[in-house]
Amino acid sequence: MTCTTLNMARIRHDIERDEGVIYEIYVCPLGHLTFGVGHLVRLGDAEHGMPAGTPVSRARVELAFDNDLRDVLDDCKALFDEWYDFPGEVKSILVNMCFNLGRTRLSKFKKTIAAIESGDYETAAVEMRDSKWYRQVTKRAERLATRMEMVGE
Repeated sequence: MTCTTLNMARIRHDIERDEGVIYEIYVCPLGHLTFGVGHLVRLGDAEHGMPAGTPVSRARVELAFDNDLRDVLDDCKALFDEWYDFPGEVKSILVNMCFNLGRTRLSKFKKTIAAIESGDYETAAVEMRDSKWYRQVTKRAERLATRMEMVGE
């Protein structure tokens, strides 16, 4: 396989659909202060210490999303030895999963990763569905698993 590029516009669109875009600080389902496109408020953020309901500008949301996507891409490149050889669609799916799960939790998808690295995308989809993550974010996970199945067709 040859190196394939990412459709960043599609990735952005897909993640925005899956995460939502909220222009204020809110409490996520896990109880963390968050804003924008699923951006967890961190110690170094200007928003740190501000309460839920504090408005956040469109420019700040876009900057945080850009930075988070860059970090997720770096995480994927570090996590997958064959990253540059994966089909673009597989990369897009993994970026979405990593954005949602984080590098540490995605790294625990050992069977999914092994199937992807061997080019067995149908098994990768089966393994994606056989996870706690799938049960937590079923609509998102099913969209991604269905896309994964279609890679090999």
